Amino acid sequence: MNYLRGFIAWIAFSIAATLDWRLGAVTALITGAALLVKERLDGSLAGSLILEYSSVAFFAALTALALARPHSWLGAHTGAVSSLWLALTAWATLAIGRPFTEEIAKRQTSPRVWNHPLFRRANVVITAAWATAFTLSAAAMTVVYATGLGSVASAVIHLAGFLVPAVFTNRYRARMRRYAVQAGLLGPAEGNAAVSG
Repeated sequence: MNYLRGFIAWIAFSIAATLDWRLGAVTALITGAALLVKERLDGSLAGSLILEYSSVAFFAALTALALARPHSWLGAHTGAVSSLWLALTAWATLAIGRPFTEEIAKRQTSPRVWNHPLFRRANVVITAAWATAFTLSAAAMTVVYATGLGSVASAVIHLAGFLVPAVFTNRYRARMRRYAVQAGLLGPAEGNAAVSG
């Protein structure tokens, strides 16, 4: 579940924004910035923190807007906008050939498995699953806002946008491990390392 660490700011935002979107934006900005600073101090390279930098950029802009225009229409649509931003971030990492889950997985795997085709393939598939989930969440929340289904429906969709790809990630990683070991492509220990994320 190491990959969920990059979403801490988004989780903080989801919780605090139920009280007020301005509070959610400020809380997420502080949380995201603190996580980014901690990661850098712990020795993480800037290139491995794509999600963290994207989060801080989003919440810095959202905080500025929330404080400057507290009655903006955006306050009632932050769920869809935040899911859209995450989707764009995930799709962009795929487009440039650097899936964000690959960078997360590298934090807990040996450098000797980073160039293994299974490691690469697993992270492309996993990142695509997250990108798809965020895209669908943004679209579904837009429908919820347009039809007035309310905050409960929006919260359920937002939560599903994180839970579904998290469950998929765990199951896919386990399947890839079994495949790699059964096919003799990797030994048991190396199979575990090659698809960790």
